[in-house]
Amino acid sequence: MTHEITVIGLGAGDLDQLPLGIYKKLKAANHLLVRTEDHPVLTQLKEEGLTFESFDHVYEAHDQFEAVYEAITEELVSRAGAGPVLYAVPGHPLVAEQTVQNLLALHRKGEVSVVIEGGQSFLDPLFTAAGFDPVEGFQLLDGTALKRDEPKLTQHVIIGQVYDAFIASEVKLTLMERYPDDHPVKVITAAGSKGESIVETPLYELDHGMTLSNLTSVYVPPVEKEDDLYGEFEKFRDIIAILRSPEGCPWDREQTHESLKRYLIEETYEFLEAVDSGDIDHMIEELGDVLLQIMLHAQIGEDDGYFSIRDVIAVVAEKMVRRHPHVFADTEADTADEVTKNWQVIKAEEKGSKPASLLEGAGMGQPALIHAFEVQKKAAKAGFDWDDHADAWDKFEEEWQEFQEEVANGNKEAALKEFGDVLFALVNVSRFHDIFPEEALMMANQKFISRFSFVEKKVKESGKPFQAFTLGELDEFWNEAKKQGL
Repeated sequence: MTHEITVIGLGAGDLDQLPLGIYKKLKAANHLLVRTEDHPVLTQLKEEGLTFESFDHVYEAHDQFEAVYEAITEELVSRAGAGPVLYAVPGHPLVAEQTVQNLLALHRKGEVSVVIEGGQSFLDPLFTAAGFDPVEGFQLLDGTALKRDEPKLTQHVIIGQVYDAFIASEVKLTLMERYPDDHPVKVITAAGSKGESIVETPLYELDHGMTLSNLTSVYVPPVEKEDDLYGEFEKFRDIIAILRSPEGCPWDREQTHESLKRYLIEETYEFLEAVDSGDIDHMIEELGDVLLQIMLHAQIGEDDGYFSIRDVIAVVAEKMVRRHPHVFADTEADTADEVTKNWQVIKAEEKGSKPASLLEGAGMGQPALIHAFEVQKKAAKAGFDWDDHADAWDKFEEEWQEFQEEVANGNKEAALKEFGDVLFALVNVSRFHDIFPEEALMMANQKFISRFSFVEKKVKESGKPFQAFTLGELDEFWNEAKKQGL
């Protein structure tokens, strides 16, 4: 292998911190390539007569850091084709250096020979400057690619590469999505060197008037107030586990999958009601109640040794990736209809053998109105359906007539069955008109409640009881509510 690249680290600060062996190698270099010349060691060595070539110009030629690092990697490999290359990076080559990781990936493929030599990491002096023991748990994150859900709020967090106001602002905004706005942070520059700077500031002022450079990192201490952790999934999971523990709540400990079924149904409908109301705060609260039911079921599964919430999440995550090949693979689907067709094909493949009946599992466990809707959909897909909506209306008229006849006959049991046929026929009508019957009935319920509440209000304002009003007078209140759009 002819492409040889030796990578050395310039350390975390000034020349006094540089290992002697690295200093000698730098001084002896005939031609040195550096990722950036913005480093105290290079400034001092330049005064001693060291010459080098930097890749600073590459940063100006690209908008994305990934493209910068790829371009530097390609240039290094190209230079190595003409002879061995000595490449110097800030800090330690294996700490927060993407170009080095790119080179090592090529090394593993056998395309280039890479040798990593020493260099002091910026982490050691940072631990001292920040004043914490890393054994307590810490994260090292990249400020140029920080994602909202990366930091663990209960651990010490060091964010490197916060070298200018723009990056500092992006880091601040990302952290403020999870941390309190006034959470204390430390902005540490040139840790351990003579020029070390440590500025403590509330998070919301992270990008205000700070002196930043390539040697700047931000230290974020753990969140200590329990209230500030309530938005974290693992905290919620711990709360549910405590409730189900021997030291927890007697009611929660006694619950089973069977005993909780009614609550999941109730909370789901309360969330749907919140959606219809358009009340965001109500939606948040009710969706939280639905999540509570899911977490309780998952905790019961974990307590019984059968499954945990991680199993639940893993199964649904894998399913979403598998059923969206147009997003996560190379299948094409440009419209919602194409997505639906692909979805149905994939579902059929997952099922394997055909069910004993075409209606097997259709709407099972759903309220009767939804069950009827799903059964009819399944039958329609098999070709068992009316030709058009007129036929569906005719069937409804037929069932309505049969129901009236049984009512007239005084046959209560037969009337019950015929009224079920009336509802089933109405669901068929709703399906032909692309109306989800459950949603329509829920809206009608809400409309009735809203208008009746208005009638109640008017009755109370009168100071008289309901019984003092005739049905006609109450209807006037009702019609007034309709006029007001209730």
